[in-house]
Amino acid sequence: MAEPGTHRTSPVSFVRRGGRMSDAQERAWEELSPFYRFDAPRDSASTSVHPDARFIPEQEYGRTAPFIVEIGSGQGHAIVSAATARPDTDFLAVEVYVGGLARTMLDADREGAKNLRVIEANAPEVLETLLPEGSADEIWIFFSDPWHKKRHHKRRMIKDGFGATAGRALRDGGVLRLATDWEDYALQMREVMDAAPEFARAFDAEWAERFDGRAMTAFERKGIEKGRDIRDLTYRRVAR
Repeated sequence: MAEPGTHRTSPVSFVRRGGRMSDAQERAWEELSPFYRFDAPRDSASTSVHPDARFIPEQEYGRTAPFIVEIGSGQGHAIVSAATARPDTDFLAVEVYVGGLARTMLDADREGAKNLRVIEANAPEVLETLLPEGSADEIWIFFSDPWHKKRHHKRRMIKDGFGATAGRALRDGGVLRLATDWEDYALQMREVMDAAPEFARAFDAEWAERFDGRAMTAFERKGIEKGRDIRDLTYRRVAR
């Protein structure tokens, strides 16, 4: 249980799920972690990040380059595709499920994507303290858990106050990209971000155009097959 003053003062947007990793995933976790995984110092829980810990992109990647963070990277299909296509850009995958991170490392290694790192951590803590202020060029949050039951809406990641959390990590002019296949969550996202003083819309219509840098994943395809519309939102960090 979190102690007073630690990060766990509000509900997290995930539930840790069990499940055994495959032999390949186990090997990836052991063999590929030294290169790909940022082993964050912990605070009060297994996915907590100690508030004094820092992820310095220039140190982790050994260069200065555009830096993109994906929150809730799942199995890593979108971020591995992007990292492979954009070797001049550095990517960080933030996820709480070790099986997904192991798969991400396996695929990145197979594709030769050396510009990718992964971290097992509660995303708001990554944005609030782990990353240097203004260090990210883009933050991606694609298909985060919609927590569709009303009593669980407090667990949604994009809610009141998220603008300040994401805005801290983004540089001035940086981009926040969102996508969901749940209409009521899309409406909440738009309401929250439209009201956030740290951001301004980067789209003119009711919804943003589909981000062409987002690889089509099985998750997105499943939503389409079930008849749900995919809604994108894009916001730009205003000058501090």
